[in-house]
Amino acid sequence: MKIEKTVNILNRKARFEYEILEELEAGMVLTGTEIKSLRSSKASIAESFCQFIDGELYIINMMIDEYKLGTFYNHKTKRERKLLLHKKEMQKLEKKLKDAGNTIVPLKLYINDRGKAKVLIALARGKKLFDKRESIKDRENKRNLDRILKKS
Repeated sequence: MKIEKTVNILNRKARFEYEILEELEAGMVLTGTEIKSLRSSKASIAESFCQFIDGELYIINMMIDEYKLGTFYNHKTKRERKLLLHKKEMQKLEKKLKDAGNTIVPLKLYINDRGKAKVLIALARGKKLFDKRESIKDRENKRNLDRILKKS
Protein backbone atom coordinates (compact mmCIF):
# COMPACT_ATOMS: atom_id res chain seq x y z
CA MET A 1 0.00 0.00 0.00
CA LYS A 2 1.67 3.16 -1.24
CA ILE A 3 0.80 6.48 0.37
CA GLU A 4 1.11 9.42 -2.00
CA LYS A 5 2.69 12.73 -1.03
CA THR A 6 0.12 14.88 -2.77
CA VAL A 7 -3.53 13.92 -2.63
CA ASN A 8 -5.88 15.75 -5.02
CA ILE A 9 -9.45 14.56 -5.22
CA LEU A 10 -11.50 16.69 -7.59
CA ASN A 11 -15.20 17.22 -8.15
CA ARG A 12 -15.14 17.52 -11.93
CA LYS A 13 -18.90 17.84 -12.36
CA ALA A 14 -19.16 20.86 -10.06
CA ARG A 15 -17.78 23.44 -12.49
CA PHE A 16 -20.07 22.10 -15.23
CA GLU A 17 -23.23 21.88 -13.11
CA TYR A 18 -22.74 25.13 -11.15
CA GLU A 19 -21.67 28.71 -11.72
CA ILE A 20 -18.96 29.38 -9.10
CA LEU A 21 -19.49 32.65 -7.21
CA GLU A 22 -16.90 32.44 -4.42
CA GLU A 23 -14.29 29.94 -3.20
CA LEU A 24 -13.11 29.22 0.35
CA GLU A 25 -10.67 26.80 1.96
CA ALA A 26 -11.94 24.86 4.98
CA GLY A 27 -10.43 22.34 7.35
CA MET A 28 -12.16 19.08 8.27
CA VAL A 29 -12.73 17.11 11.46
CA LEU A 30 -11.65 13.53 10.70
CA THR A 31 -10.93 10.39 12.69
CA GLY A 32 -7.64 8.48 12.50
CA THR A 33 -8.73 5.84 10.02
CA GLU A 34 -10.35 8.49 7.80
CA ILE A 35 -7.14 10.48 7.39
CA LYS A 36 -5.15 7.30 6.69
CA SER A 37 -7.61 6.29 4.01
CA LEU A 38 -7.61 9.81 2.60
CA ARG A 39 -3.81 9.82 2.33
CA SER A 40 -4.03 6.76 0.11
CA SER A 41 -6.56 8.63 -2.13
CA LYS A 42 -9.54 6.46 -1.25
CA ALA A 43 -12.21 9.18 -1.25
CA SER A 44 -14.85 10.72 -3.48
CA ILE A 45 -16.62 14.09 -3.36
CA ALA A 46 -18.53 13.71 -6.64
CA GLU A 47 -22.04 13.75 -5.16
CA SER A 48 -21.39 15.67 -1.96
CA PHE A 49 -22.66 19.05 -0.80
CA CYS A 50 -22.42 21.29 2.25
CA GLN A 51 -25.19 22.22 4.64
CA PHE A 52 -25.60 24.22 7.85
CA ILE A 53 -26.76 22.15 10.83
CA ASP A 54 -27.21 24.01 14.14
CA GLY A 55 -25.01 26.90 12.98
CA GLU A 56 -22.14 24.59 11.94
CA LEU A 57 -21.17 23.72 8.37
CA TYR A 58 -21.09 20.02 7.47
CA ILE A 59 -20.11 18.19 4.30
CA ILE A 60 -22.70 15.56 3.49
CA ASN A 61 -22.54 12.51 1.23
CA MET A 62 -18.72 12.55 0.99
CA MET A 63 -17.35 9.05 0.73
CA ILE A 64 -14.10 7.95 2.35
CA ASP A 65 -13.45 4.21 1.98
CA GLU A 66 -12.74 2.13 5.05
CA TYR A 67 -9.08 1.77 5.99
CA LYS A 68 -7.91 -1.76 5.17
CA LEU A 69 -5.83 -2.18 8.31
CA GLY A 70 -8.41 -0.61 10.61
CA THR A 71 -10.14 -3.03 12.98
CA PHE A 72 -13.35 -2.29 14.87
CA TYR A 73 -12.13 1.33 15.12
CA ASN A 74 -12.95 1.85 11.44
CA HIS A 75 -15.21 4.72 10.42
CA LYS A 76 -18.50 4.86 8.50
CA THR A 77 -17.89 5.50 4.81
CA LYS A 78 -20.61 8.15 4.36
CA ARG A 79 -21.12 10.30 7.41
CA GLU A 80 -21.54 14.01 8.03
CA ARG A 81 -18.13 15.62 8.53
CA LYS A 82 -17.77 18.99 10.20
CA LEU A 83 -15.97 21.76 8.29
CA LEU A 84 -13.80 24.26 10.10
CA LEU A 85 -14.14 27.91 9.11
CA HIS A 86 -13.79 31.25 10.86
CA LYS A 87 -17.00 32.55 12.42
CA LYS A 88 -17.20 35.56 10.09
CA GLU A 89 -16.75 33.35 7.02
CA MET A 90 -19.57 31.06 8.22
CA GLN A 91 -21.89 34.01 8.87
CA LYS A 92 -21.15 35.43 5.42
CA LEU A 93 -21.80 32.06 3.76
CA GLU A 94 -25.02 31.49 5.69
CA LYS A 95 -26.24 34.96 4.71
CA LYS A 96 -25.50 34.38 1.00
CA LEU A 97 -26.98 30.89 1.12
CA LYS A 98 -30.43 32.35 1.84
CA ASP A 99 -30.56 33.75 -1.71
CA ALA A 100 -32.61 31.56 -4.03
CA GLY A 101 -30.63 29.03 -6.04
CA ASN A 102 -27.37 29.27 -4.07
CA THR A 103 -25.67 26.21 -2.64
CA ILE A 104 -22.27 25.21 -1.25
CA VAL A 105 -20.37 22.49 -3.13
CA PRO A 106 -16.90 21.01 -2.56
CA LEU A 107 -14.53 21.44 -5.49
CA LYS A 108 -11.31 19.83 -4.30
CA LEU A 109 -10.12 17.69 -1.39
CA TYR A 110 -6.41 17.72 -0.63
CA ILE A 111 -3.74 17.51 2.05
CA ASN A 112 -1.71 20.70 2.49
CA ASP A 113 2.03 21.06 3.19
CA ARG A 114 1.52 20.74 6.94
CA GLY A 115 -0.33 17.42 6.57
CA LYS A 116 -3.81 18.78 7.28
CA ALA A 117 -6.83 17.69 5.26
CA LYS A 118 -8.43 20.65 3.52
CA VAL A 119 -11.43 21.00 1.25
CA LEU A 120 -11.94 23.80 -1.26
CA ILE A 121 -15.62 24.74 -1.10
CA ALA A 122 -17.50 27.13 -3.34
CA LEU A 123 -20.65 29.17 -3.08
CA ALA A 124 -22.38 28.29 -6.33
CA ARG A 125 -25.57 28.80 -8.30
CA GLY A 126 -27.01 26.01 -10.43
CA LYS A 127 -26.70 26.43 -14.19
CA LYS A 128 -29.62 26.23 -16.55
CA LEU A 129 -29.59 23.97 -19.61
CA PHE A 130 -28.61 26.77 -21.99
CA ASP A 131 -25.68 27.71 -19.73
CA LYS A 132 -24.41 24.13 -19.91
CA ARG A 133 -24.69 24.17 -23.70
CA GLU A 134 -22.66 27.36 -23.75
CA SER A 135 -19.98 25.70 -21.57
CA ILE A 136 -19.80 22.75 -23.94
CA LYS A 137 -19.52 25.07 -26.95
CA ASP A 138 -16.71 27.07 -25.32
CA ARG A 139 -14.83 23.88 -24.46
CA GLU A 140 -15.13 22.55 -28.03
CA ASN A 141 -13.99 25.87 -29.50
CA LYS A 142 -10.94 25.82 -27.22
CA ARG A 143 -10.08 22.26 -28.30
CA ASN A 144 -10.39 23.16 -31.98
CA LEU A 145 -8.20 26.21 -31.49
CA ASP A 146 -5.57 24.10 -29.70
CA ARG A 147 -5.60 21.56 -32.56
CA ILE A 148 -5.11 24.29 -35.15
CA LEU A 149 -2.24 25.85 -33.18
CA LYS A 150 -0.61 22.45 -32.71
CA LYS A 151 -0.70 21.66 -36.45
CA SER A 152 0.89 24.94 -37.46
